[in-house]
Amino acid sequence: QVQLVESGGGLVQAGGSLRLSCAASGRTFTNYAMGWFRQGPGKEREFVAAVSGGGNTYYADSVRGRFTISRDNAKSTVTLQMNSLKPEDTALYYCAARSAPTVYSRYTEYDYWGQGTQVTVSS
Repeated sequence: QVQLVESGGGLVQAGGSLRLSCAASGRTFTNYAMGWFRQGPGKEREFVAAVSGGGNTYYADSVRGRFTISRDNAKSTVTLQMNSLKPEDTALYYCAARSAPTVYSRYTEYDYWGQGTQVTVSS
């Protein structure tokens, strides 16, 4: 069992930045691929970014160049640095863990989820 706790959401103006953090506990962190997903009002959950157990990173086209995902295996944490935020980035952001070191963009491939942290970007 893996427990995930997100933090760092909030309200920011368009063009601003936020940093989301996810603390994991329970199992060997490096065995898990980690991802960030988001779900806006009336929308389906969508892939944002992921990092493999080996540190390879992957991004949705909509955030590539603006968001950066990273992991600290010593601290069992994953972060999402979000820059140049847009109103369309407004969503509930979830941290997820997959019980394998390789990443996927489909949310159904992830086994553990945090409770979510709200990001609101005003225009």
